[in-house]
Amino acid sequence: MKHKDIVSAMTLIEKAAIVGGQGEWQTWPIPRLNIPSMYCSDGPHGIRKQAGAGDHLGLNESLKATCFPTAATVANSWDVELGEKIGQALGEEAMAEDVHILLGPGINMKRSPLCGRNFEYFSEDPYLAGKMASAYVRGIQSKGVRSCIKHFAVNSQEERRMAMDAVVDERTLREIYLTAFEIAVKEGGAKALMTSYNEVNGEYANENRHLLIDILRGEWGYDGMVVTDWGGSNDHVKGIKCRSNLEMPNPGLDSARQVLQAIESGTLTRKELDICVDDLLDAILETTKAAEGHSTEFDVEGHHALARQAASQCAVLLKNEGKILPLAAGTKVAVIGDFAFVPRYQGAGSSMVNTTKLESFNEIAAAGSDLEIVASSRGYQRNGDPDEALKNEAVEAAGQADVVLYFLGLDEMSESEGLDRQHMRIPKVQIEVLEAIAAANPNIVGILSGGSSIEMEWDVKLRAVLHGYLTGQAGGGAIYDLVTGKVNPSGKLAETYPIAYVDTPAFNYYPAKERTSEYREGIYIGYRYYDTAHIPVRYPFGFGLSYTNFEYSDLRADENGASFNITNTGKVDGAEVAQLYVSLPGAKVFRPAKELKGFAKVFLKAGETKTIRIPFNDMTFRYYNTASNTWA
Repeated sequence: MKHKDIVSAMTLIEKAAIVGGQGEWQTWPIPRLNIPSMYCSDGPHGIRKQAGAGDHLGLNESLKATCFPTAATVANSWDVELGEKIGQALGEEAMAEDVHILLGPGINMKRSPLCGRNFEYFSEDPYLAGKMASAYVRGIQSKGVRSCIKHFAVNSQEERRMAMDAVVDERTLREIYLTAFEIAVKEGGAKALMTSYNEVNGEYANENRHLLIDILRGEWGYDGMVVTDWGGSNDHVKGIKCRSNLEMPNPGLDSARQVLQAIESGTLTRKELDICVDDLLDAILETTKAAEGHSTEFDVEGHHALARQAASQCAVLLKNEGKILPLAAGTKVAVIGDFAFVPRYQGAGSSMVNTTKLESFNEIAAAGSDLEIVASSRGYQRNGDPDEALKNEAVEAAGQADVVLYFLGLDEMSESEGLDRQHMRIPKVQIEVLEAIAAANPNIVGILSGGSSIEMEWDVKLRAVLHGYLTGQAGGGAIYDLVTGKVNPSGKLAETYPIAYVDTPAFNYYPAKERTSEYREGIYIGYRYYDTAHIPVRYPFGFGLSYTNFEYSDLRADENGASFNITNTGKVDGAEVAQLYVSLPGAKVFRPAKELKGFAKVFLKAGETKTIRIPFNDMTFRYYNTASNTWA
């Protein structure tokens, strides 16, 4: 143990108390032993520290903080350096607010587009999710704050999330649902981990010995702290025996009594409790020591600028007929859509951030000189109610412009913690307005908002589609930079956009309504399914356009990696994401048609060529062999 002397000096009652929280966010201090209180806080894309009444659902107001683009958005950048910069900024703001454990990032897999919390998760691909999560973790922890990766594990739906048993075979568990966590632990160095509410194969995640002892602590060598999700402990003693270190929030005296009774009865040994306390003390003493003498301020404007840079690098250009984008200087533009006035920039629930500032596209465009804004209209009711007056106003505005910028997407009620989406469609009124303005002006650029994939049969009415996802507080400026050509889009989709929900692999059994959720699709989620089953999609995983063109050449590979050249053959500077997939046709075990195993984002000036090297590692070609219960 790292803190044997302190643990030995603690009374049994103190040990039983400290493994349960104090209030909503803190641990119990023990002044006589100079053990301070440690403070935890959401969230994954901005600090949500509550100065008043605390809650874990985003209901009560929090202190002001920078709202960065959500994880689903940043994953589209495929830029680990950007992820680390955001992590550093999150760490700085956490430190300024006396937060020691930052509850994020969330790295669960996007099994289905309908998961209400997909906006908080990086990808449908475990390798990409793991790499981006590792970048966040490194950035956050470089500032002395511990990053708490979540929700371990197999947390893929919000409905019945506290009572659901995720039934998943061992190969799928390892290859799909644990790999991102493994990368975040081994490469990112994560020092805190939150368990999920659900059961996994009959055992609650927080009391699941296979997950917490055999795999996390044993195979991966994890020596950080484990904390329950808020209200996620079902058997406190069993959790301690699985080396889950902290039950949150304050469980009251009953949990402490259970610990004392378990010690007395022999159900729990003193050694098991001591090890659990030692892990927790390590987190408390390390993070509170790092916070001594820290600054109570952070660079508000600098972090806002980073949020704008991030949003611009994450947006995905899905369509650009006739190269309508970027818009030339002086273009007469009609701005239509409520999201242009009141941006949809984050999801709902425990990750909600009280922003330091918030910029809409409409205000940025009005203050700019690049475009001539000839008309603007909200176009539709945000809640989906029909409004003929607004629609008619939008049609009139569209008729006055050379180009219409139409802002549309998912509203706040569509994506939230605690709820799953009922379908993949945007509100009907938004499509009706699109059809109406298209009759008045066919030159429409769609600016799309949302944190997960959407059915987009209506994109035929658009000349271009720029998908910002959930852009954070500076998204208005980022979209302006992109449509005017100040920034060249470089985002690539971190998830597949199917043609329709019925095409998705878990369509017939998601969300599960009964006690169990059976992961019958196995390893075939996302593009692994669509590519292997030859299912056409609207926009594939890894897709995204640019204002320039790139050419690949001179591919060569050896046992250590692959190398190739990329040339920017266009007339403007830009960034390209090179993606390496592996395939093993004719294998004795079923393998997906291809699997992502490496990527690199590279900036190239017009006409420039660079050589890219993507190394192989022990994860590149592996699969989990269920016959031997080992990686092969």
